[in-house]
This record gives sequence, C-alpha cells and structure tokens, in this order.
Amino acid sequence: MRPRPAHLRLLLAGLPLVGAALLGACTSGSGPASRAAETSPAPTPDAAGRCPDSGVLITFTGSDAAMGLRALGLDLTNCGSTPYLLKGYPVLRVLDEQRAAIPLRTVAGAREITTGFDAPPGQLILNPGERAHATVLWRNTVTDSTVEASDGEYLEVAPAAGQPAQSVDPDGPIDLGNTGRIGVSAWKTAEPTTPAQPPAPTAPSGAPSTAATPDSRL
Repeated sequence: MRPRPAHLRLLLAGLPLVGAALLGACTSGSGPASRAAETSPAPTPDAAGRCPDSGVLITFTGSDAAMGLRALGLDLTNCGSTPYLLKGYPVLRVLDEQRAAIPLRTVAGAREITTGFDAPPGQLILNPGERAHATVLWRNTVTDSTVEASDGEYLEVAPAAGQPAQSVDPDGPIDLGNTGRIGVSAWKTAEPTTPAQPPAPTAPSGAPSTAATPDSRL
C-alpha cells in the first residue's frame, strides 16, 4: 500500500466522531438507496493542464485518517469559459486493482459515519476559475470475519448523477473493511485560495558598525 499524506489535518478538527453504523444509500433522483457504481457514466480521461469537455475538472486535494475515520478531499474547478450550475452530491465509483467496480452503498452527508458533513446541498453557480469542494468519508471497519475486506485502488467521480465521471487519484488505498459503504458531503463553494506572501525582509540586528577597517598594507 502507498502511504497516505496528511494534507487534511484541519479537515477533521473540532468534529466529534461517532461509531460507524449501517448506512443507507443515496444517489440523485433514485430515492434513498441506489448503487452509484451502476449509475455512473464512463469516466472522462483527463490530462494535466487540459480542461475536460464538460468544462469542469475534479481533483484530489489531500487525505487524512484519525481513529479509523478516513477523509478524502475533492475540488471541482470550473475550467471552462461560462458559468457552471452545480447542486447535490458527487457520484462515486470505487475500483479494485483490476479496475472492477466495488459494489457500495453511498450515504449523502456521511451522517452514519461521522458528524459535521451533513449540510444539505445548495445550488451553486461557479464562474470560470471558481471551485466547489466535497469530502469523501469512510471507516476501515471489519464487522464480520467471514466477509472479505474491500480495498479500492482507483476512484471515479462525477459532478452529479448522469454526468461524465473523471478518474481521480486517491493517493492511497480506499480501505473500506467489509462495511460496503462510503459517505460523501454535498458540494459547497470552496474558500478562495490566499496567495502566499513573500517573507518580510530581515531587520538589521543593530546599528551599523563605525569601526575603521584595518589597512592590510600595514
């Protein structure tokens, strides 16, 4: 397994964790329970620096793990030239090493995995260059030793049901245990990125020296 970087240390700060429970599935337009793996379209291949035909680019922003809870960040950027309407939850497909879809139940808001990610979706209008953010959550929990644990190696994400999916590198395994379930928050407007400020010039440690420089010829 590849090591998972800790880029989302602030993601879970201040959020109380609760035990995992049986999750209900949720995908757009199909009631509370459905399989995202069966409804997600084929992914749109993307290359670095290229905007997909859909006009939006979905990228991985980092991951974190604490007390068995996994959190993976997603950004959706409007890389097109016109405003983009977005509402709802990302649609996920988790694939194994052979790129076969792992059957999963998806819970909107991750209410039965943890708290703090269950804000309802709102309608977003992203102007060119603007971003939306969502978080994927799961627990590496084994509840039945007779059921084989699932490890996802690849992730496909669509902005919403019926829209083209994109391959997203999760930068590590999606170790679901044998829970067969995963949670996802609604898309929300991402905080604007603050450009890094250059370091302030170093202040002189004291008054300039007035001592005469010795003449090397003496």
